[in-house]
Amino acid sequence: MAHDRKLVLGGASLTEARCNRYDISVMGEIMDEMERLMIETGYLDNAPFKWVGLILRYGLKNEDEPHYQRINKKYGDLPVAIELDTNELRNASREELKEIFTIATLKVLVHVARKYGLPGERFAEMLRARLAGRNDGS
Repeated sequence: MAHDRKLVLGGASLTEARCNRYDISVMGEIMDEMERLMIETGYLDNAPFKWVGLILRYGLKNEDEPHYQRINKKYGDLPVAIELDTNELRNASREELKEIFTIATLKVLVHVARKYGLPGERFAEMLRARLAGRNDGS
């Protein structure tokens, strides 16, 4: 699995429900946007891994903290996963789905930054702003 990505997103269903027809295209956009910020902020410069592999689990609840696996020495990735409520994903518009996936990705990147002492301030600011926007009804 040779590539030069810094962030790879994937999805896995924990239920029999289909997620959303936009999931793959939205993940690609988020990977590009967040990876650009990871490079600009030096997020991975002193990390003990080369890239983050994030699995969005389509389940029955929204989690705030990711599940970690050991750093993969062969491929250099940190495998993490976070569960999202399929009921919110199934009928979401493309924009709503992107917002849900972006917030989940930001939660993971902030958590990883705290755990490994990485520069995650920019991601934390973005997460706070998006969560505040959701609470304000915007």
